[in-house]
Amino acid sequence: MFAEIITIGDEILIGQIVDTNSAWMAVELNKIGVKVKQITSISDDAEHIVNALDQAQQRADLILITGGLGPTKDDITKHTLAKYFNMPMRLDEVTLAHVKQFFEKLNRPMIESNVKQAEVPDGCTVIMNKNGTAPCMWFEHHGKIIVSMPGVPFEMKYLMEDQIIPRIKKAFQLPFIIHQTILTAGLGESFLAQQIEDIEESLPDHIKLAYLPKLGLVRLRLSASGFDELALQKEILIYTQKIVERVGQYVVLTEDVPFEKAIMNLMEENSLSLSVAESCTGGYLSHLFTQHPGSSTVFQGGAVTYSNELKQAVLGVKEETLLAFGAVSEQTANEMAKGAVNNFNTDYAIAITGIAGPGGGTAEKPVGTVWIAVANRNEVKAKVFQFANQRLQNIERSAMAALMMLFLKLKNDLKN
Repeated sequence: MFAEIITIGDEILIGQIVDTNSAWMAVELNKIGVKVKQITSISDDAEHIVNALDQAQQRADLILITGGLGPTKDDITKHTLAKYFNMPMRLDEVTLAHVKQFFEKLNRPMIESNVKQAEVPDGCTVIMNKNGTAPCMWFEHHGKIIVSMPGVPFEMKYLMEDQIIPRIKKAFQLPFIIHQTILTAGLGESFLAQQIEDIEESLPDHIKLAYLPKLGLVRLRLSASGFDELALQKEILIYTQKIVERVGQYVVLTEDVPFEKAIMNLMEENSLSLSVAESCTGGYLSHLFTQHPGSSTVFQGGAVTYSNELKQAVLGVKEETLLAFGAVSEQTANEMAKGAVNNFNTDYAIAITGIAGPGGGTAEKPVGTVWIAVANRNEVKAKVFQFANQRLQNIERSAMAALMMLFLKLKNDLKN
């Protein structure tokens, strides 16, 4: 069972907005056994919409369209679909009543373009959009299902969860899709593939292995599809165990959660707290933790101490340390981490200080030089990294390296 997602809007193609809708829909469709064959972004142009629909129906059974349903003249999706399916437009009274109520709640007058929001192709199934004025439209054409939804994310998500996904489940006999993630570190993608080549080649056709590398980590994803859920789970477990046994020293976890979330889960299970002292990462590491609900159970906070003055005032870094070794040094990183543990009263702390670039480097400390320290109440250890000269990449790599150091330290401490 294949689906295709078509996003419509010039604002996407010029980079004015980022298409997050497609990624979200792909995840939700995968959960119910629908595989996304292709994602296409096109402009607000009738010819482009028609061509995309023609091509999509050759590849997929289900086509989900977002965008182009607003009240302005550049939103042409609805009228293009009416012509495509050879359907006249009609005024949907239920939708019109909803639109009127919508504007009454806002205490705003309705104009003619708002009334036209209630016009739909005569032949589609109208699905009420409770969070907006643009109706969702469900078409059935030559055995295919085409759904047109508004592009506003919270409107689309509500429609998908409340209406579209239940309808898709009724319309198709869907298989189970089961995923198993194995997160590895310390072994490059090509070397990892070489280590498990025979296991990968032995996989049956209904089980696929994907390699998802990211900044020093490689996430392996086993995906099985079929109609016997219990049998699939058993098969996935067998192949997961084979891979873990083969490359066990490089396996970090076998959970499908972000690395930082897995670390917080581990710390929460052991009633441990964490703080940070960031310099060159400018709060990025804190963001990784706090983006997850419930992070305050573990993550107590920290400080972005960009200047030497703040490193001294907030973290207790000694002036003589900064004068003798500089802000980017093992000694400064160690004092930052110890200062965070002591001043923020946490069990563990991470400190990061470095030269993110593109300027600021020297012959002795070129751009990309980063010192990271991890401390608990009893000891602190630091490590130097040499990344490249791309600022944003250096920030992300620094945070990932810090997470790995903390994770390894936790594993060692909890084992002893």
